[in-house]
Amino acid sequence: MPLRLNRRTFLASTAGFVALHPFSAFAQAGQAHLRIMETTDLHVHIFPYDYYGDRPVDTFGLARTASLINDVRAEATNSLLLDNGDFLQGNPMGDYMAYERGMAEGDSHPIINAMNALGFDASTLGNHEFNYGLNFLMNSLSGSGFPVVCANVATELGATPTEDTTLVPPYVILDREIMDGAGQAQPIRIGVIGFVPPQIMTWDRRHLEGNVMARDIVETARAYIPQMREEGAEIIIALSHSGIGAADHVDGMENASIPLAAVEGIDAIMMGHHHRVFPGPDYADTPGVDVEAGTIMGTPGVMGGFWGSHMGLVDLMLERDGNTWRIASHSSEARPISRREEDRSITALVESDAAILASVQAEHDATLAYVRRAVGRTDAPLHSYFALVADDPSVQIVSNAQVWYIEQMMAGTEHEGLPILSAAAPFKAGGRGGPEYFTDVPAGDIAIRNVADLYLYPNTVRAVRITGAEVREWLERSAGMFNQIEPGVEDQVLLNPDFPSYNFDVIDGVEYRIDLSQASRYNNDGEVVAPDARRIVELTYDGAPIDDDQEFIVATNNYRAGGGGNFPGASPDTTVFEGPDTNRDVIVRYIVEQGTVSPSADGNWTFAPMEGTSVLFDTGPAAAAYVDGVEGVTIAPAGDGPDGFARFRIVL
Repeated sequence: MPLRLNRRTFLASTAGFVALHPFSAFAQAGQAHLRIMETTDLHVHIFPYDYYGDRPVDTFGLARTASLINDVRAEATNSLLLDNGDFLQGNPMGDYMAYERGMAEGDSHPIINAMNALGFDASTLGNHEFNYGLNFLMNSLSGSGFPVVCANVATELGATPTEDTTLVPPYVILDREIMDGAGQAQPIRIGVIGFVPPQIMTWDRRHLEGNVMARDIVETARAYIPQMREEGAEIIIALSHSGIGAADHVDGMENASIPLAAVEGIDAIMMGHHHRVFPGPDYADTPGVDVEAGTIMGTPGVMGGFWGSHMGLVDLMLERDGNTWRIASHSSEARPISRREEDRSITALVESDAAILASVQAEHDATLAYVRRAVGRTDAPLHSYFALVADDPSVQIVSNAQVWYIEQMMAGTEHEGLPILSAAAPFKAGGRGGPEYFTDVPAGDIAIRNVADLYLYPNTVRAVRITGAEVREWLERSAGMFNQIEPGVEDQVLLNPDFPSYNFDVIDGVEYRIDLSQASRYNNDGEVVAPDARRIVELTYDGAPIDDDQEFIVATNNYRAGGGGNFPGASPDTTVFEGPDTNRDVIVRYIVEQGTVSPSADGNWTFAPMEGTSVLFDTGPAAAAYVDGVEGVTIAPAGDGPDGFARFRIVL
């Protein structure tokens, strides 16, 4: 199969090629320019449409990314299009397909249809591909017109990775032709291998345990790369659905892209999972990373954002070296589909590709009908603008629903009668999602789209049985959300930007304060780094100081109970209930049964007072409409924040 050759463009654009080409000289005879494009973490975002907000947007959507891809193909003589996983789950269209329509073998999934229409050359699996179960995954992949590879997930383990029976092919070697600088088509064999975090065995244990096993990413690569070379791969591209983390390899690491890039024989690395952009400032000071050169351990690489926000692009200048090709030079970039202006407005840099929209129009329309169904009413607005700084109605309703459900599930069991608490975190709380990335449901009818907005992920309900001491440590882990604050100093930055909001669990059913003058007891990875620090103070249950030995049932989700986030007390060993229902379904059923819900926050947590001290935090500009209704803290506007956010001040 020939690589995508565009001889008309090749012949017509020679004079102006220097302006398009990342290298200083045009390819000569015996040289060839290969452009490798990447999408990653699409999460079923095909239309540039926010199903939660029920409105079109300009900041994401594969239909927009497709225009960038078409531009590169038009100007390139040789190109490849690869996807880096997490395409099957992540928005209401994905849930509609999984829970409403279903996927039988031979059915057509809209994201696969769109990828087929765009002509992908290969993809790997991401961790979210497993969220709906293996049958759904494999039925969805059956319609793929491109190979989907993953080397470190096996249905049967052998003595070594290369002896495993993998769930999908571990790699593919693409036999293509490439146009060289003299205009001659030359054969080339390009190997593509994929990897996923082994943590899938924890995150989707209910689907995977007893069905598949996952190996360490780097161990697997070291086994397969020599085999790929032996089979004739001249250039090897690693599709690493794994973020940019530590430089030193540790067995089983989640974000293993740096040590993976150092594996001998890998020529380029496409990355994802982190929902970030590389090359970019996020990784400017990361050991092993050269942002200016676009390399990871000297290997050219790229990470193309998420939801189609960017197209990753690695340019390779290849040279003939005997009977094979080698990389002579390279460059990397991540091209965005939109730009935020100084006045906070968004400028679309490309329009949608009509063919991609048409390929999923029917499913788009069905998804709109799906998310607009009313299931009940709320007599107060549900928003998350202040969810990181005060007890919050959007988190409260999740906790109310989880407690309601687990009370029923514990009835008649050995755990009946134990106090039931609920741990819930805000999922839409700004951050990298931007100043519009917040829950905002007005009083009135609640539709399915609103419930999906409250709870983004198709997690299932679980319950753990832990002690009061573990409740305290769980909260200490959550309190890493905040920077340490010096008493008596005004306008200090409150939020730790590297702490994800989904790890900021609020535990409902107890009351507590957070002492910001203390260092965080845990780091962002859940490791104790300040053993003498205690941020959680005045922790009480039922009006009295909590008994460290008392046992509690805590309602949570499968991610947390499976060990996600490394929270003390939350583990498979303490899990006493694994529900068949998703947290979203429980919220819907709770609202349906209640008819009308009153989701006002109960103010069970706040900050400990610090005289003469104030802090600043950024949230969405629409928060101004709700600031007067926040209980337990004194909040006032403090001007504009960066990147379209609004800034607020809290006097402690």
